[in-house]
Amino acid sequence: MWYCNKMNIAGSESSTLDLVAAVSSALTPTERRIAEAVLAEPTLLAFGTVSDLATRVGTSRPSIVRFANKLGFEGYTQLQQHVRSDLSHRLSRPSERIRSDGDKVVPARMVVNDAIASVFDALEGDRVAELVAPVVRAEKVWILSGETSQAGAHALHSGLSMVRPGVRTVTEHSFGTDLSDAGPHDAAVVFDFYRYRRQVAGATRVLAEAGVTVVAITDSPLSPLVELADTWCRIEVPAIGPFDSSVPVVAMCELLVARVAKELQEDATDRIDRIEALWEETEVFL
Repeated sequence: MWYCNKMNIAGSESSTLDLVAAVSSALTPTERRIAEAVLAEPTLLAFGTVSDLATRVGTSRPSIVRFANKLGFEGYTQLQQHVRSDLSHRLSRPSERIRSDGDKVVPARMVVNDAIASVFDALEGDRVAELVAPVVRAEKVWILSGETSQAGAHALHSGLSMVRPGVRTVTEHSFGTDLSDAGPHDAAVVFDFYRYRRQVAGATRVLAEAGVTVVAITDSPLSPLVELADTWCRIEVPAIGPFDSSVPVVAMCELLVARVAKELQEDATDRIDRIEALWEETEVFL
């Protein structure tokens, strides 16, 4: 599995989120609860005792130590030092922003700018090429989205359909008939963010079991999409008022479409020319 993420690091040291991502599939249910608590409220680990964390999660001190060991630390103290270093680099989760005191809410412009920056950071270097590779070579491309990312899914479908054939959006009411056509020569781009939808995770599992190469865009290594994905990427999705912003997801999709168009340059050009000719012939525009 290939993982792309905004790297919140001090020097060359991996962030706590990166460390959890690397072992997410090997975590026990208890360790997942510990990870969720640590990622949601890092100050609990950074400034509390091992007993404090064990009490909050409802587990034992040895379980906390085993979790630290699984992340590559010799013990709780070493993990705590790492989290303290990492804490200043970590942006708050959307669920934390939406529950913030009104006087402490970060201006919308700032959180959107940070979210857009996370998209560009996630796609830096060769990452965007690796992310779109399955989409470029696939026979069919399936797009699946949760509620808060539907604007991005629409942008991806609209753009990809212009530059390549066989692009299909999976809708909840037609999961059965749509997914029955999926196969090992296909790719799926799946979006979902906290709080993760059961239907999206279920449909993604069906696609993965059918041999479809799954590309997941999500917000945490604890997302249920991560264990199902061949390639996944983390972006920040801030809250604007009471709702998650669609802006970073749309930006991500537009950048992915641009890269796919570049990779399929000749075929994409021919397809756009044919579409434009049909639009003129049928007088689509005034």
